[in-house]
Amino acid sequence: MTPSPDSTDGRQTHKDVKSYALIDPAVKAPYLEFYKVTYSERDAALDRKTKELIAIAASLAFNCQNCMDGHIKKAIRDGATREEISETIAVTLGVAAAAVVDRSDLAGARLGMAFEDIPSKKDKPAS
Repeated sequence: MTPSPDSTDGRQTHKDVKSYALIDPAVKAPYLEFYKVTYSERDAALDRKTKELIAIAASLAFNCQNCMDGHIKKAIRDGATREEISETIAVTLGVAAAAVVDRSDLAGARLGMAFEDIPSKKDKPAS
Protein backbone atom coordinates (compact mmCIF):
# COMPACT_ATOMS: atom_id res chain seq x y z
CA MET A 1 0.00 0.00 0.00
CA THR A 2 1.20 3.50 -0.77
CA PRO A 3 1.23 5.90 2.18
CA SER A 4 -0.90 9.02 1.89
CA PRO A 5 -0.41 12.29 3.73
CA ASP A 6 -0.72 12.22 7.50
CA SER A 7 -4.20 12.35 8.95
CA THR A 8 -5.21 15.19 11.27
CA ASP A 9 -4.02 13.33 14.36
CA GLY A 10 -0.62 12.31 13.02
CA ARG A 11 -1.41 8.77 11.94
CA GLN A 12 -0.20 7.79 8.49
CA THR A 13 -2.84 6.21 6.32
CA HIS A 14 -2.60 4.16 3.16
CA LYS A 15 -4.44 4.79 -0.09
CA ASP A 16 -6.60 1.71 0.46
CA VAL A 17 -7.32 2.56 4.10
CA LYS A 18 -9.74 5.35 4.90
CA SER A 19 -8.95 6.80 8.30
CA TYR A 20 -11.93 6.72 10.69
CA ALA A 21 -13.92 4.72 8.14
CA LEU A 22 -15.89 2.83 10.79
CA ILE A 23 -16.37 5.69 13.24
CA ASP A 24 -19.58 7.73 13.39
CA PRO A 25 -18.85 11.40 12.59
CA ALA A 26 -20.53 12.31 15.89
CA VAL A 27 -17.77 10.37 17.70
CA LYS A 28 -14.98 11.47 15.37
CA ALA A 29 -15.59 15.21 15.84
CA PRO A 30 -15.02 15.34 19.62
CA TYR A 31 -11.96 13.09 19.26
CA LEU A 32 -10.39 15.43 16.71
CA GLU A 33 -11.25 18.44 18.90
CA PHE A 34 -9.63 16.71 21.90
CA TYR A 35 -6.54 16.00 19.76
CA LYS A 36 -6.39 19.64 18.65
CA VAL A 37 -6.67 20.92 22.24
CA THR A 38 -4.03 18.53 23.62
CA TYR A 39 -1.52 19.66 21.00
CA SER A 40 -2.36 23.35 21.33
CA GLU A 41 0.43 25.65 22.51
CA ARG A 42 -2.07 27.95 24.25
CA ASP A 43 -1.63 27.83 28.03
CA ALA A 44 0.34 24.60 27.56
CA ALA A 45 2.75 23.38 30.20
CA LEU A 46 4.60 21.26 27.61
CA ASP A 47 6.03 22.39 24.30
CA ARG A 48 5.12 20.61 21.05
CA LYS A 49 8.42 18.72 20.83
CA THR A 50 7.96 17.27 24.32
CA LYS A 51 4.39 16.29 23.50
CA GLU A 52 5.59 14.52 20.35
CA LEU A 53 8.28 12.64 22.30
CA ILE A 54 5.60 11.52 24.77
CA ALA A 55 3.44 10.51 21.81
CA ILE A 56 6.29 8.39 20.42
CA ALA A 57 6.53 6.58 23.75
CA ALA A 58 2.75 6.11 23.91
CA SER A 59 2.69 4.86 20.31
CA LEU A 60 5.30 2.26 21.19
CA ALA A 61 3.46 1.26 24.37
CA PHE A 62 0.11 0.93 22.61
CA ASN A 63 1.62 -0.68 19.49
CA CYS A 64 0.29 1.91 17.05
CA GLN A 65 2.68 1.79 14.09
CA ASN A 66 0.95 4.50 12.08
CA CYS A 67 0.84 6.76 15.15
CA MET A 68 4.55 6.21 15.75
CA ASP A 69 5.40 7.08 12.15
CA GLY A 70 3.44 10.32 12.31
CA HIS A 71 4.76 11.33 15.72
CA ILE A 72 8.40 10.66 14.80
CA LYS A 73 7.99 12.92 11.76
CA LYS A 74 6.25 15.58 13.84
CA ALA A 75 8.89 15.38 16.60
CA ILE A 76 11.61 15.98 14.03
CA ARG A 77 9.59 18.85 12.55
CA ASP A 78 9.26 20.32 16.05
CA GLY A 79 13.02 20.16 16.63
CA ALA A 80 13.64 16.75 18.20
CA THR A 81 17.11 15.38 17.66
CA ARG A 82 18.13 11.78 17.02
CA GLU A 83 19.46 11.65 20.57
CA GLU A 84 16.14 12.80 22.04
CA ILE A 85 14.16 10.31 19.96
CA SER A 86 16.59 7.52 20.85
CA GLU A 87 16.38 8.37 24.55
CA THR A 88 12.58 8.42 24.35
CA ILE A 89 12.65 4.93 22.84
CA ALA A 90 15.16 3.75 25.47
CA VAL A 91 13.01 5.04 28.34
CA THR A 92 9.97 3.32 26.82
CA LEU A 93 11.98 0.12 26.49
CA GLY A 94 13.02 0.40 30.14
CA VAL A 95 9.41 0.82 31.29
CA ALA A 96 8.34 -2.14 29.14
CA ALA A 97 11.10 -4.30 30.65
CA ALA A 98 10.09 -3.18 34.14
CA ALA A 99 6.49 -4.21 33.35
CA VAL A 100 7.70 -7.73 32.51
CA VAL A 101 9.67 -7.88 35.76
CA ASP A 102 6.64 -6.59 37.66
CA ARG A 103 4.38 -9.28 36.18
CA SER A 104 6.91 -11.99 37.05
CA ASP A 105 7.25 -10.56 40.60
CA LEU A 106 3.48 -10.77 41.02
CA ALA A 107 3.48 -14.37 39.72
CA GLY A 108 6.24 -15.24 42.18
CA ALA A 109 4.25 -13.68 45.01
CA ARG A 110 1.06 -15.54 43.99
CA LEU A 111 2.99 -18.80 43.81
CA GLY A 112 4.97 -18.10 46.97
CA MET A 113 8.34 -18.60 45.31
CA ALA A 114 11.52 -16.78 44.41
CA PHE A 115 14.33 -17.47 41.95
CA GLU A 116 16.23 -19.53 44.53
CA ASP A 117 13.17 -21.78 45.03
CA ILE A 118 13.15 -22.96 41.41
CA PRO A 119 15.26 -26.04 40.63
CA SER A 120 18.56 -25.29 38.91
CA LYS A 121 20.28 -27.17 36.14
CA LYS A 122 23.12 -27.65 38.65
CA ASP A 123 20.71 -29.46 41.01
CA LYS A 124 19.88 -32.16 38.44
CA PRO A 125 21.97 -35.32 38.44
CA ALA A 126 24.25 -35.78 35.42
CA SER A 127 22.91 -38.26 32.92
